Amino acid sequence: MSSSGRVTQPTLIDILRDRALRQPEQVAYRFLIDGETQAVSLTYRALAGRVGAIAARLQLCCQRGDRAVLLYPPGLEYVAAFLGCLSAGVVAVPAYPPRPNRSFHRLLHLVKDAGASVVLTTPEILAQLRQLPELQNLQGIAEADWGEEELPNLALGELAFLQYTSGSTDEPKGVMVSHGNLLHNLAAIQDQFGYSTDSHGVIWLPPYHDMGLIGGVLQPLYGGFPVVLMPPLMFMQSPIRWLRAIAHYGATTSGGPSFAYEQCVRKVKPEQVAHLDLSRWQVAFNGAEPIQAEILDQFAELLQPCGFRREAFFPCYGLAEATLMVAGKRKELPGVVKRLQNRHCKDKRSL
Repeated sequence: MSSSGRVTQPTLIDILRDRALRQPEQVAYRFLIDGETQAVSLTYRALAGRVGAIAARLQLCCQRGDRAVLLYPPGLEYVAAFLGCLSAGVVAVPAYPPRPNRSFHRLLHLVKDAGASVVLTTPEILAQLRQLPELQNLQGIAEADWGEEELPNLALGELAFLQYTSGSTDEPKGVMVSHGNLLHNLAAIQDQFGYSTDSHGVIWLPPYHDMGLIGGVLQPLYGGFPVVLMPPLMFMQSPIRWLRAIAHYGATTSGGPSFAYEQCVRKVKPEQVAHLDLSRWQVAFNGAEPIQAEILDQFAELLQPCGFRREAFFPCYGLAEATLMVAGKRKELPGVVKRLQNRHCKDKRSL
């Protein structure tokens, strides 16, 4: 109940606090630093403590509704910082961290467009930012010792974060996502994907993209099931790492864009997966790009000896403008492949 006596609905932060009380020692997130064996983890209790400390630190330098840019490499620090912003009533702005030999144009546009006043990042990245005259007025937070303050009650209509579009056709645009938008979309994904507390995820997707952030980081917290995260680079270098992690942790859900399945078809050899058990993989979601039925056929054939079932494929599509999920299917329904012919194409090729 709020200070005014009005009953308020729980936000994602309330869900985190409840899990920290009810199942404090359950692991919420694991992160495979090397994509294979070197792992760090956070229980619900440890995560809630870190989130609360970050939120308290933010309240010392930010007003409610201020924008905070998150610039972290993939890892648990990013997860805690994002949730810390939500907890403090500060609007999170996920962004790709600076990369060598890459232009800062996108970052500078994002900071200006969002009206950001603070950046949460690592000491190393903060040192890079300090070299840019355009960011001299941006307050940097890169501390491990945070603090303790009373945290605000959050309303579903309040802005939770800004999800920027890719900028592939125009300058990136920030989509305003409220706490209510987020919870509604998480509930829809939970229902369609058939998730439960018995689910288990393995995710290599970038946490700055809405598919990785909402589907890979926030959905497990909402659903109360553990997730193993790994750096996207580790997957790109060797796609077999993804499949090994799914088998090792008994993941029931994982996925990515079509190119992820194509990478496995191109680079993974049958002898590399011969000993893997992928029989528990129930939801292999595929979105963000056009889905190639031929690639799915080849992927299923490659992994059929490992217990992978073609019925696990879950075609879906999302948009930052819609928080995330726009189209998909119910988990228990089979996917359907249709070949359409374009009447305007002279050669009548299948599309």
